[in-house]
Amino acid sequence: MAGSYESFARVYDELMDNVPYDEWTAFLREKLSEYGVDEGLICELGCGTGNITQRLARMGYDMIGIDSSYDMLAIAREKQLEDNDSNVNNILYLLQDMREFELYGTVRACISICDCINYLLSEEDLLTVFRLVNNYLDPGGIFLFDFNTVYKYREVIGDTVIAENREDCSFIWENYYEEEQQINEYDLTIFVEEEEGLFRRFAETHLQRGYTLPVMRRLIEKAGMVFETAIDMETQKEAGETSERIFVIAREQGKMPENKGKTTAGHREQQ
Repeated sequence: MAGSYESFARVYDELMDNVPYDEWTAFLREKLSEYGVDEGLICELGCGTGNITQRLARMGYDMIGIDSSYDMLAIAREKQLEDNDSNVNNILYLLQDMREFELYGTVRACISICDCINYLLSEEDLLTVFRLVNNYLDPGGIFLFDFNTVYKYREVIGDTVIAENREDCSFIWENYYEEEQQINEYDLTIFVEEEEGLFRRFAETHLQRGYTLPVMRRLIEKAGMVFETAIDMETQKEAGETSERIFVIAREQGKMPENKGKTTAGHREQQ
């Protein structure tokens, strides 16, 4: 997938401090509980530096974090080792591409937050991930994820420049939206202070694709899951045409319940 976060990983947590991780985690916890997932094994796709992963672990979930960036996972591991919470210490981080991820058994839920799904640039890749998720969910397990919409890229952030200055770093974030392919390219230029008054410049290019809710629903159902609901992340109401970030809940429907204990136990034995 485009965008490795190699340079961005160094300052990711500092520059993303405006992301409401506590609020999003509380929302996830609420939705997990609504579907009966109050404990057990959860896999996060695109876990990054572990901000959501570790919060859910502190709530008692047995977490697996998957990401394709070695640099992001290295930071997640550093934070894990510095944490005194035993649940955080037990997180299993895996360096894998979500399009090819492998687990030892099934999980009660899969999650993917912070528009990681938008890094899948084709419907084929999206369907591949959805089928893998469906395969690794317990019978009746749930998949919770968010995504940025076509509306957001086209009307809100497309062809804009975002810049921020911090005490020891700054960045310029240039967006270019291509309507036909529905691809948003953003060029990141990051300046990190390494010595007093001396900054090093890093540059990265990332690509994300905008999706519509009907496309998501069609691919979820094609992958064998049941589409449950879609929520506007800003209003917390039903998603609509002008929703910028949509939260989706889907459910596994095809496995035989008697297999549940065997596959989950198999995962824990492998760990």
